[in-house]
Amino acid sequence: MGWRARLLALDGLMPGMDEAGALAWTSLADAPQDAELVFLGLDGDRPCFACVPPQGDSAPRMANPALWAAMAALSPGDLAVYGGARSLVDWHARHRFCAQCGGATEIAKGGWQRNCTQCGAQHFPRTDPVTIMLVEHEDRLMLGRGLGWGEGRFSALAGFVEPGESIEEAVAREVLEESGVTVRDVSYVASQPWPFPSQLMIGCHALADDDTVTMDETELAELRWFTRDEVKAALVGGPDAPFAKPPREAIATHLLTWWSAK
Repeated sequence: MGWRARLLALDGLMPGMDEAGALAWTSLADAPQDAELVFLGLDGDRPCFACVPPQGDSAPRMANPALWAAMAALSPGDLAVYGGARSLVDWHARHRFCAQCGGATEIAKGGWQRNCTQCGAQHFPRTDPVTIMLVEHEDRLMLGRGLGWGEGRFSALAGFVEPGESIEEAVAREVLEESGVTVRDVSYVASQPWPFPSQLMIGCHALADDDTVTMDETELAELRWFTRDEVKAALVGGPDAPFAKPPREAIATHLLTWWSAK
C-alpha cells in the first residue's frame, strides 16, 4: 500500500505547497518510522494520511500571518482537506496524556480515537460549537472590531456555545454580553468548520428592536452599525471601502454576502 498511499506534506501544522499553489503530497514511505499516522480518507483508491507533529498549536489564530497567506492561496477543496487534517493532528499532538489518570495515550482507530495505556479510557477528537451572528436593526448590521485587530477591520460577533445552551440562547447571550443589545428571531444561515483549533462556526441572523449599544471593552475595540450599501461596498473592497471585510475563507464573509443579497 505504501507506494500508492499519500502523505499530506506538513511543516509542523503549516501546509506544504507545490509549485502550482496546491497542497503538496508525498508517499507514505516518506513518513518517519515512529510517526503517529492519521487516516484522512480515500482519494479514489489511494489512502491519504497525515503525521501527528511533535507539538500542537497554542498560539492565537491571528498570530501567524504566514498561515493566513497560505490559506488564502488554497482552493476551497484543498482548504477543506487541510482544515480537517490540521484539526485532527493538532488534537492528537495536544492529547498525548489521559485527562482521567494522566497516563500516556496511544493512537487508535486510524487516528479517530486515543486510548489510555494505563486506565483504558477512550478519548475522541472534539469539536467546539461557536455561534457567529449578524445582528440587524432597520436594515443595518452591527459589526465589531476585536481587540488587536487592525484599524477598519470589522466582522460579525461570535462566541462559544456554553454547556446547556441552545444555539438561539447562545446567540442572544453573546450579543447581550458584548453589545448590550437584546435580540429576537434567531435563525440559522450556514456553518463552517474552523481549525483553530477545532471549532464549528454556526452562522446565524438575529433581529434587534433597539440600536443602543453598550460595548464590552474587554472583548471589543469598536462596535458600529453599517448600512446595506456600506456592507456591499466593503465586500467589493478598494481604498474607499467603509471597512475591511473578513478574509475570503471565513464564514463571516459568506454571511455578509448572504445578507447583502437579501
